[in-house]
Amino acid sequence: MIKPKLLKPGDTVGIISTSSPVAAACPNRFQRGISELESMGFKVKIGKNALKRIGHLAGTVEERLDDLHEMFQDHEVKAIINTIGGYNSHQLLEYIDYNLIKQNPKIILGYSDFTAILLAIHKKSELITFMGPALLPQFGEYGGMLEYTKKIFKDVLMTQNDEIHIPPSKYWTSEFLAWDIEDDRPRQLTKNEGPLIIKEGRARGNILAANMGTMLLLAGTEFLPSFDNKILFLEEDEQENPGTIDRYLTQLRHMGVFEKINGIVVGRFHPKVEFSQDYTFIDIICQATKGYDFPIVYNVDFGHTDPMMTIPNGIDVEVEASNNNVNILFCENSVQ
Repeated sequence: MIKPKLLKPGDTVGIISTSSPVAAACPNRFQRGISELESMGFKVKIGKNALKRIGHLAGTVEERLDDLHEMFQDHEVKAIINTIGGYNSHQLLEYIDYNLIKQNPKIILGYSDFTAILLAIHKKSELITFMGPALLPQFGEYGGMLEYTKKIFKDVLMTQNDEIHIPPSKYWTSEFLAWDIEDDRPRQLTKNEGPLIIKEGRARGNILAANMGTMLLLAGTEFLPSFDNKILFLEEDEQENPGTIDRYLTQLRHMGVFEKINGIVVGRFHPKVEFSQDYTFIDIICQATKGYDFPIVYNVDFGHTDPMMTIPNGIDVEVEASNNNVNILFCENSVQ
């Protein structure tokens, strides 16, 4: 597995949009994200098509692909950050030059729909990729990126620690302030009750992190990584509902995924998902994983709420869940 070079102050970060055109619709939020990166000591290079808009897309397949390839070809660019998710990043997968990426490894970061590209590059280029903050939702936060998000970003991408303990955040938020309209104040924070244990246990394995529905778009394709000895880090967005999440987990069961993995870590769900009191997420995932004995924890700091940790695809992690206590330990560095 190829580890990209660590990120340093003074390095150049490239910005791309591989699916949604929201960056074009929210110029103030976009600029705030750029300013946050600059305040962290980075230079910023914006992809020539990053602010394109064609219907529901940030440009044609060719335009979005060109930006991705150009960022990997550009020797000044040390990290690539996506603006936001969407629905159609997977349109690029069959056209990506995976050998180009393998020959020019660098940090590539984002979440949600963008995890299609992260998974495909991880599989085809054998590069460690990173599910974590995106430009608009996290770097563009009013007042700057939330401190927990920034700390884990720096710990994972800007240090070479052999081990990184991932503590829970103290506070979280799901408050939505319409971008470029209402996001002129800090969002209201709620005390974090911490990770919750669904099944106790201790496991070590290789991280595979993705948006669940996006990952399942790759089922039956050459772009889906192996599940052998993996610990899944799964997240979902606020447009899902208990029925769709139940469906995704059932599909993972039918694909034989639970025969192969060592554990599951689930991110914090947005309240809009609206699990019922009489059939909760715990009921759903326990039914889906019935007959399997591996640790399962959820309400961890990633997904479509904030703050958000940075999660490397391809490194070893240890998860221990017992006595109402959850420990998540990245067991190796993810950059060199």
